[in-house]
Amino acid sequence: MARLKDTYKMKIAPSLRQTYGYSSPMATPRLQKIVLSMGLGKAVQDKKFMELAIKDMTVIAGQKPLVCVAKKSVSNFKVRAGDKTGLKVTLRKDRMYEFLDRLINLTIPRVKDFRGLNPKGFDGRGNYSMGLDEQSVFPEIDPARIEHQQGLNITFVTSARSDDEAREMLRLFGMPFKAMS
Repeated sequence: MARLKDTYKMKIAPSLRQTYGYSSPMATPRLQKIVLSMGLGKAVQDKKFMELAIKDMTVIAGQKPLVCVAKKSVSNFKVRAGDKTGLKVTLRKDRMYEFLDRLINLTIPRVKDFRGLNPKGFDGRGNYSMGLDEQSVFPEIDPARIEHQQGLNITFVTSARSDDEAREMLRLFGMPFKAMS
């Protein structure tokens, strides 16, 4: 069983129940899924770029990504409807907790000039989104074979009713948020 899943059951959930006064264990906020996404505008011109991004995303997430296609044609971006323009992976259950563990303990400490996660990444409904500028911060990726730096968006979908509840839950998991200013 994933280490953070045990931590959630034994420490985080009881702490949240005590802090917010939930009457039922089912009312306690929990992490539902983590969605990783990558926009690949360059893939329209260079098909090799898409293949490399799929390999990297598969290694990072531990499962094969879904290829997203453009719904509309946009001439300014040289994109036609049906062009492959992105990748996404939805992680749930044990894979989600294992990814979160690697993100907090291995990946985030490797980010250059890191001063904490932006606390303004919440959407008002208890979900948090963050971005990484390059995939080379993941220890699974070999920096020597990277041809193009590619960013990655990470969204944490929670069952929390408010941003404060979700922020406290993610903080208890070990997410290093900046101090609110």
